[in-house]
Parts: sequence; structure tokens; C-alpha cells
Amino acid sequence: MPTTKLRNWPIHDLPGIAPEQSAQLTQLGLSTTFDLLRRCRSQRECITLAHQLGLHIKHINKWIALARLAAIPSVGCQYCGLLLHAGISSPGQLATISIAQLYQQLKKLQIKLIQRSDICPDQGQISRWISEAQGLGSSPSPDTRTSP
Repeated sequence: MPTTKLRNWPIHDLPGIAPEQSAQLTQLGLSTTFDLLRRCRSQRECITLAHQLGLHIKHINKWIALARLAAIPSVGCQYCGLLLHAGISSPGQLATISIAQLYQQLKKLQIKLIQRSDICPDQGQISRWISEAQGLGSSPSPDTRTSP
């Protein structure tokens, strides 16, 4: 299986980060998703960042989960929030779910949230997400496989 190259994004592109939070992160030297992932390699580091920003740790943990999912090229910042809301919180979890199961979860979520199933990503797109997540290996790190 080919190795997936991780994708780095500007921190302000990550869903759930307000403009003022993005500005605070940038002031702390965290201008990309990889910067955030490097800064928060342990729970202690996440707690420290939460204190610096005056936020509850749950926000930092959510951003970390989103940044890890966004690192999958075909997921990116466009779909990482959708996956998280569907119960997928890591590339490892994405790599092990079946296409049919994730498709049903996403379709159910779309109906619940916006009462539409016609805009749900198709099974081909979901298959690509899963395949790329599987190509990350057991412990993806922004230090080892990056793309411009």
C-alpha cells in the first residue's frame, strides 16, 4: 500500500477555530495545523496551551483531532469536521471502518443536522479517505511525511 503524504493547512482553515483564537495561536507561533500537532504531542502540552489561551482543554483536544483528520489529503479541512461529528476522531479509527458503515453514519448525520442526504459524500470519496488513512501507517507524524 502506498504511503500517504500528510497535508498541512493554515490554522485559520481548521473548522471550529474562531478568528480571535486563530490570531492568538499565530501569536504563539502556531500558524499551521502541523505547528499545532507538534506543540501538543502530550496531554500536558495540550493543557499548557489551553491555559495560555484561556480555554477549556476540550477545545484543544477537538482542534488536535480535527488537525489529524485534516492531514489526510482527501479529507482536509473541508471534511474533517464532518468526520468528527460522525464519530471518527482519528486517522487510525478512519482506517479501520468499513465504507458502508461510514457512509450510513454520514448519511444519518446529514439527515439529522440539515435534513438532506443528497449532499453526503459518496462511497467513492469515503473509500479514498479510508485508503489514505490506511496509508498513514500506525503513527502518522507531521515530522516524517509532509507535503508542501
